[in-house]
Amino acid sequence: MTFPVGDLFLILPELLVITAACIVLVLDPVLRPSDKDGLVWLSLGTLAICMGLTASQMRAPVEAFNGLVIIDMYGAFWKLLLYFVTGLTILLSHSYLKEERLYFGEYYGFVLLALAGMMVMVSAADLLTIYLGSELMSLALYVMAGLKRSEPRSLEASAKYFVLGAFSSGILLYGISLLYGATGSTRLPAIATAIAGQSLDDPLLLFATILLAVGFGFKLAVVPFHMWTPDVYEGAPTSVTAFMAVASKAASFGAFLRVFIEGLGGLKANWSAIFLLICLATLVLGNVVALVQTNIKRMLAYSSIAHAGYALIGVVAAGRLENSSGLASVLLYLALYTFMTFGAFAVAAMLRKDGMEGDEIEDFTGLSKRHPVAALLMLIFMVSLAGIPPTAGFIGKFYVFMSAVEAGMPWLAVIALIFAAVSAYYYLRVVMVMYMREPSDATDRAPQLVMSPAFSIVLACTAAGVVIFGIYPNPVVQLAMQAVSTLR
Repeated sequence: MTFPVGDLFLILPELLVITAACIVLVLDPVLRPSDKDGLVWLSLGTLAICMGLTASQMRAPVEAFNGLVIIDMYGAFWKLLLYFVTGLTILLSHSYLKEERLYFGEYYGFVLLALAGMMVMVSAADLLTIYLGSELMSLALYVMAGLKRSEPRSLEASAKYFVLGAFSSGILLYGISLLYGATGSTRLPAIATAIAGQSLDDPLLLFATILLAVGFGFKLAVVPFHMWTPDVYEGAPTSVTAFMAVASKAASFGAFLRVFIEGLGGLKANWSAIFLLICLATLVLGNVVALVQTNIKRMLAYSSIAHAGYALIGVVAAGRLENSSGLASVLLYLALYTFMTFGAFAVAAMLRKDGMEGDEIEDFTGLSKRHPVAALLMLIFMVSLAGIPPTAGFIGKFYVFMSAVEAGMPWLAVIALIFAAVSAYYYLRVVMVMYMREPSDATDRAPQLVMSPAFSIVLACTAAGVVIFGIYPNPVVQLAMQAVSTLR
């Protein structure tokens, strides 16, 4: 198999990210802790260059490496979102690691390696290429989850994530092998041609589709494949948790949609029924279990499960609609979800008590008096996650609910609306603790919260996104519509 050298220029952003990751990993052992700030600027500079390159690739689809990779608007949408999230993660981690006295420069290398895997996932047009990107992402995240080597919770999170992740990867690979047996190819266009006009009456095709749904279900953290999420989110460092909750979910949805729309689009009448059941189970469990959580990271973990359920509404609608509004609502929802979820984790990372994280919701008691700005920002993020206007969260829910109505499923929109009202309880509980409770003596004696410049940039970007796109969402809506128009 040969390919033109020009194909390397099409994947130049991926090559730059991997090169930067290798440079970080090589330089880390020879740099003093005080000099490792340079690794942060190297990483951020690489992201800025890649953002410009990817923006220039937002054009008609172009295949590379004999159809293994496709460069199109759809992939560019996800890559731009991933660059943004990765940049915020690096900034958040810069302050967070110093607060925790963790001088692991290789951390930034693993962040970039995870990003490279995500970029491969969203641009791949071959199932095995998607699988390789997924494994690169996952292996880096396994290491990052266990970054706090001295804390049993962090090591437990890493071990659980690794074991369950390996199990799900095996299922995904088995599904790919069965689909290859049924269609004779692992490339999405060839798969689409082979199954045109077929249904899931073929047992081999049925099992392959189910196994693919299970494998991606783990990456998306949907019910009943969500078991790892609360423990891993709680045990991992907060900056890593934020990265997993946003970037990993976005990349997984990007690959998932490409596989089921471009490869298995001929079976959408069948798989939409499967995802409808998963969607309903995810909405119910995610929101109900979040009600009883007392740990902020576990609460946000179940919240992220519930939000995956809301995004699946658009997927279900896409299986019944001839137009692209259902798919566009998924892209829009996940883009807006980025701002509010990452911002909430960033505020949680600010809470320190003698160098330890303030993970409990009770640690937010009286935050409005101790740090009014942090409390106001958390209020904005909680209100947006609850879907209350005029925030980005409301816009995201509005579009996915409307896609369900357009698909002839107003009852699904009603159910989702009911559980959105349920979610308001546990989100607004955080607001109540911050504004309606007096700080305790122990809270008064806690160290003064300090918002570093890096934290300020992260919180300003996320809060601005929540407010601006809640009032004027048209730029993101148009970008999402253009992105899905290139899916075949």
